[in-house]
Amino acid sequence: MLKKQMSDSIWMGVLLAITGGFLDAYTYISRGGVFANAQTGNVVLFSLHIAKFEWRKATMYLIPIMAFVIGIFVTEMIRTRFLTHEKLHWRQLIVLLEALILLVAAFLPQSYNIVVNIMISFVCALQIESFRKIEGNVCATTMCTGNLRTATELLFRYYKEGNKKHRNASLTYFFILFVFVVGASIGSVMTQFFFEKAVLFCVLLLLVSCILMAFKGKEEVESQ
Repeated sequence: MLKKQMSDSIWMGVLLAITGGFLDAYTYISRGGVFANAQTGNVVLFSLHIAKFEWRKATMYLIPIMAFVIGIFVTEMIRTRFLTHEKLHWRQLIVLLEALILLVAAFLPQSYNIVVNIMISFVCALQIESFRKIEGNVCATTMCTGNLRTATELLFRYYKEGNKKHRNASLTYFFILFVFVVGASIGSVMTQFFFEKAVLFCVLLLLVSCILMAFKGKEEVESQ
């Protein structure tokens, strides 16, 4: 039986969900009115511009999609390379990479908004691919739709079957949704005060996350 991982803990979920919500507010307010965390909107807009033969505009939406794809690929490369590393867990490397990218983004001016949104799409891919569970429940920390669906489904199962496991899991999902909202609210306020530099707050959260994962008592070498 696998030991419980620190990367699977509710504390990590809170830190990462705050980061996810913060980044959505940050890119919307200070980086051109876009949501860089999820790619559904980019795919739709890419398709619309393709249909109108607007190749240049279509390319602008294709680039963050490709950044997301590359982020997934890079995550799997790091995971494969450092899966059995004894001193440094591969997820710590991912979090450090996220922090480094956001640190650079904080000092890029408005003329580089497209670049920043691409960078954050890449960071989102790293996070969503690396941190898939919270307390054993499959859960995303950079978007809400899937979590909301699962939370409501589990709530219905609890109503129908009375199984407390469904209730507890549902509450976990709703809690992460709440934390995401809190992160977005914090991001909104801080971005209005600090604008581009506000993302440094996420760098701090990610560094704290990395430190938490240094507690090897709750981390294990994974088999998959």
